[in-house]
Amino acid sequence: MNQTNHEVKTFLDTVNSELDKFQKQIDYHSLERARDLILNAEKKYNRIHVTGIGKPGHVAGYIASLLSSTGTPAYTLHGTEAVHGSSGQVCPGDVVIAISNSGETLELKATVEALIKNGAIIVSVTGKKDSWLAKHSEVVLVAGVENEGDYLNKPPRASIIAEILILQSLSILLQDAKGITPLQYYKWHPGGAIGQSIKNGK
Repeated sequence: MNQTNHEVKTFLDTVNSELDKFQKQIDYHSLERARDLILNAEKKYNRIHVTGIGKPGHVAGYIASLLSSTGTPAYTLHGTEAVHGSSGQVCPGDVVIAISNSGETLELKATVEALIKNGAIIVSVTGKKDSWLAKHSEVVLVAGVENEGDYLNKPPRASIIAEILILQSLSILLQDAKGITPLQYYKWHPGGAIGQSIKNGK
C-alpha cells in the first residue's frame, strides 16, 4: 500500500469509527423534543432559521435547504451579520438551530445572545454537551467526535459529518410527522433529475 492509499484509508477508518460511536450515543429524546418545538412554533406561524460560523455556516445553508424541500420552510441566518441587523429576520417565538462543534465560538455567542433577547428559541447542535451554547439552548443535539480523521485533528471533517447526520435525522422526523408525499416533494423540487424521476413515476 502506497503512502497516499495509507493516509486515505486511515482517514476513512477513523471517520467510520467516530461515526459508529456517534450513532450509538444519539439522544433520540432530544431529537423528538427538537421536532416538537419546531412543529409547535409552526402552528403559531413562527419560522425556523439555521445558523453557524465557518464550516458549520455552510452546513446551515444545506440544512435550511433540505428542511425547506421536505415540508419545513427554513431560512439561513448569517452567523455574524445577525448582530449587524440580520437578526431582524427572527421574530419572538421563532426557532433558531445554531451549529457549533465547540459551542464556544465568540461570534456565535454574540449572535445567540442577541437572538435570545429578541425572544428566539434556540436548538443547538454541538459536540460539547456542557458548552456555553448547550447551556443557552432549549434543546441540545449532541454531535461530537474525538478525532476529525487526520494527524492535525483540527480541520472539521468527522464533526461536520456528525452535524449533518443529526440534522438530517431531524429532517426525517419532521417529514414523517407531516406525512410528506412524493407529489408534495415534487411541488418544491420540480427541477433536475429528482423532479423528473417523480414526474415520470420512477
